[in-house]
Amino acid sequence: MTPAIEIRDLRKRFGSHDVLTGVDLTVESGEIFALLGPNGAGKTTIVNILTTLVRPDAGTARVTGIDVASDPAAVAQRIALTGQAAAVDEVLTARENLAMFGRLSGLSRRDAHTRADDLLERFDLAGAATRRVGTFSGGMRRRLDLALSFVVQPVVLFLDEPTTGLDTRSRRELWQIIASLASAGTTVFLTTQYLEEADQLADRIAVLHEGRIAALGTADDLKARVGGGSVQLRDADGALLREIPTDGSVTSLRRAVDDIDREGLAGDVTIARPTLDDVFLALTETKEAA
Repeated sequence: MTPAIEIRDLRKRFGSHDVLTGVDLTVESGEIFALLGPNGAGKTTIVNILTTLVRPDAGTARVTGIDVASDPAAVAQRIALTGQAAAVDEVLTARENLAMFGRLSGLSRRDAHTRADDLLERFDLAGAATRRVGTFSGGMRRRLDLALSFVVQPVVLFLDEPTTGLDTRSRRELWQIIASLASAGTTVFLTTQYLEEADQLADRIAVLHEGRIAALGTADDLKARVGGGSVQLRDADGALLREIPTDGSVTSLRRAVDDIDREGLAGDVTIARPTLDDVFLALTETKEAA
């Protein structure tokens, strides 16, 4: 099966700054794929290249087997992009936004309104269909922005930090919608600074650092790279009294608990497992110190 996205030795420079210095990446059809990286790492540049907004300086990038540089029009017909800001008209209602976009996409007036109503139901906005978007909450705007991406069903959906600025409840509601889109067959390419977001959503995760992919795998794969976690002892107020690294095995855990017992310390014992935060810090700090 043709990969949804295939990148080989992708390079991009802006002025004297090398943003991408040889990125290799493959995203399979139907995946939710998360790209992590600090500000300025090049996440948005990769998205802009894949969505035909920016041309690469070298290397190749293909979406559903089509080269983004040689046939951008064909790529554009197969994708949708939701950026960091909601691309909606605040003066219009939710239904009017969707119907207008449908007309601009070539649907007849009747089909555009039918599609608008279908999407309002799908994205849990039917109750606000006739409200001006200017009155919407941040979460509602993001759901409407996603709905606009599905006026014409995309094969690949690009989400560039889609939950930036949302509160915890709205962020989790959007996660549920994204997961349902992938379950229906859409490939989702997601950039995010929220490591919990990648952990919850992504089938696989890549960490972008200094213009290259520093690590790639499932969340569990990446966490395994930083070890088995630790046994922690905390007092009644939650303050950390003692922490002993382990390799995650029963023998190692038992040894850590015995060490705490021999030291005569009292408190609550917990097992702390590696997080994507630990992975991210280990990868970037190691490379910066090298």
